[in-house]
Amino acid sequence: MLWSLERHDRVAVATFSRPPRNMMSFAAMGELESLAGEVADDDGISVLVLTGGVPGYFVAHADLDDLAALGRGQSVQGDPASWARTLALLESMPQPVVAAVNGQAWGGGCELALACTLRLLAESAHVAQPEVNVGIIPGAGGTQRLPRLIGPGPAAELILSGRVMRAEEALARGYAQAVLPDDGFRDRVLEWVGPMAGKPRAALVAAKRAVVEGLRLPLAEGLRLEGRLFAECQLGPEATELEEAASARYRAAPPDAHLDL
Repeated sequence: MLWSLERHDRVAVATFSRPPRNMMSFAAMGELESLAGEVADDDGISVLVLTGGVPGYFVAHADLDDLAALGRGQSVQGDPASWARTLALLESMPQPVVAAVNGQAWGGGCELALACTLRLLAESAHVAQPEVNVGIIPGAGGTQRLPRLIGPGPAAELILSGRVMRAEEALARGYAQAVLPDDGFRDRVLEWVGPMAGKPRAALVAAKRAVVEGLRLPLAEGLRLEGRLFAECQLGPEATELEEAASARYRAAPPDAHLDL
């Protein structure tokens, strides 16, 4: 198995280990598809984290031998269509998915991170869509997800030049939500996602769905989706109990006291 899964309370960490460079084969992507499907069905998991298990690499890029074999019309291990299915699953599964990018994430590695809900980069991490350098273009969503995330101009420049973007630039452009130290990176990631994983799960799932699906819709339809999901959460007993408890805390505190919900 190339993927391993660990549980940390309500956070699941999936680690990809395929030495020497953590290139993503079709077979490895098929493994991730199965793993993500199992996590999606587990109500005890609130957040899924993806990370690399080979020093210096998140996912280097897609396996070039697999791609070359396809170009020659030869068979490969695994299903080439698993790329599109798996990245779509990461977007649509109930849990927020966090890419913990702890090294090189080029090509398919960058596209894998783009399909996640959030991206955390180690200080030494770097991302790129270098496909033009080998005569192709991004084929797993890079030309579509990257412009939607950081804007069409910046994305086009990265895709057309194939250049590498370091962690601090990725943070400045909005690709990453945080840059964390290399030392103890995994522990820092767990600290970062911990408060998120502790939120009421129904609200967390609905919020992810509203953001991800809403971005694909015209504003009016997105607002209707948000309204439906809000109503579903509000009608649940957990929301009512939490709201009543928050109201009680407000009533018990002086007006100038700051209270966290």
